[in-house]
Amino acid sequence: MLMGQYLHNIDDKGRIIIPAKLREKLSSKVVVTKGFDGCLSLFSLDEWNKFQTSLLALPANTMDARKHVRVLVGSANEVEFDKQGRINLSNNLLQGASITKECVIVGVLNRIEIWSKEMWDKYYEDASDSLEEVAEKLSGYGN
Repeated sequence: MLMGQYLHNIDDKGRIIIPAKLREKLSSKVVVTKGFDGCLSLFSLDEWNKFQTSLLALPANTMDARKHVRVLVGSANEVEFDKQGRINLSNNLLQGASITKECVIVGVLNRIEIWSKEMWDKYYEDASDSLEEVAEKLSGYGN
C-alpha cells in the first residue's frame, strides 16, 4: 500500500528522489504517465499492466476511449531508479504537470502521484474542504 505525502525538488536534469518508504514497495523500473487533475501518475510494472488491461477493455470504437488511451499510453515512460533512488522525468511530463522545482509526492494506494507544489496545495485545500460531502456521495460504493 502506497501512502503519505512528501515534499521534494526536481533537479536541473529533471530527476526526482522517490522517498524510500514508497520506493521499497516498487521494483527498480516503474512507469510514469500523465495523471488526472494535473498530476503525474507513477505505477509499478505490475500495476501498470493491470491499468493497461483496464484500458484495453474500453470500447475502441468510441472517441472518448481512444482519446483517453492515446493520452495516457502515449505519454507513458518506463524509467529506472538510479543508485540514489531518483528517476528522470521527461520535459513533456514535467511541463504538462506544471512542475518546475518544488513538487509533492503522494502515495495513493496502488500508485504514486507527483504534483507541482502550487497545484497540490490548491487541490488539497479544495478536496479537504469538501471531504465530508464527497464521503457521503461515495458511501454506497465499495461496501
